[in-house]
Amino acid sequence: MSLLVFIEETNTGAPAQVGLEILTKVRDRGDVHVAYAGTGGDEVWATLGAFGASEVHHIPIAEDVLGTAAAAKAVADLAAQLSPDLILAGATYDGRDVAGRLSAITGRSVLANATDLSFDGGVTVTNEVFGGTKMVRSTFTGDAGIVLVRPKAFAAEAGEASTPTVSTLEVPEVGHAGSASITGRHVEAAEGPKLEEAAIVVAGGRGLGDAEKFELVERLASQLGGATGATRAIVDAGWVPYAKQVGQTGKTVKPDIYIALGISGAMQHLVGMKDAGTIIAINKDEEAPIFSVADLGIVGDVHQVVPKLIEALESR
Repeated sequence: MSLLVFIEETNTGAPAQVGLEILTKVRDRGDVHVAYAGTGGDEVWATLGAFGASEVHHIPIAEDVLGTAAAAKAVADLAAQLSPDLILAGATYDGRDVAGRLSAITGRSVLANATDLSFDGGVTVTNEVFGGTKMVRSTFTGDAGIVLVRPKAFAAEAGEASTPTVSTLEVPEVGHAGSASITGRHVEAAEGPKLEEAAIVVAGGRGLGDAEKFELVERLASQLGGATGATRAIVDAGWVPYAKQVGQTGKTVKPDIYIALGISGAMQHLVGMKDAGTIIAINKDEEAPIFSVADLGIVGDVHQVVPKLIEALESR
């Protein structure tokens, strides 16, 4: 089987994490080609090789260019040469943009938001529908198409060190579609581990009462060395920035421990955290849906329970 994986570069100059997760899943399935959009470099090529790339096709998109249109055309041209059985990309902003354009150019179908892949007798894609309440398994009836993989669907694990073959592709001219440029970047100041990578996540919901009470989430996370998260409701209310949102329209997290404070457990939120190793919920409503996925549930007022928990941790 021949596979083509599109991976974009992050603002730190590293391959997107979801790209490494995809490589980990498919590296034993045949020839794995990577179309890499970004600056690249020897360290990046070594990383991609260690995660399973046999060949890397570098698309040197400039840092000041919004390059998804050009990247999609470059991947389409590459696919015409390689005729891969399957094209994969991460369900990121850039990945979705490239996949949509790629589908329009190539005529390949897209199966989005994949949470699992099976290669027994063909390609079977598993994804969630109806807010994660149902699992659907789909296959391509014609030529194999394009699959968008949800972040955290697979663990990223490097294999043996390997040096892939690297070639550089010309960035194609795409006219008006490629005329947008990036005039500036804003990196939000953050302390502690990144939400998507943290082993412990402490998240807060509307049950906290008001924006000032989010400091309970921050204090508990600080004691545990974890990251802070939030529900869509309090993000929409302006209590915390969107970067902290966990859920279907936010980030998908898969920490070892997820602590939900004052979170009722709307399906939109559960989709983004239900695969955590251990889920601990504190909510005064014993009928709250969050308890249906929690490994440990405390029925109580977060304003009484959490300060006692923080006090116990501080006294250790």
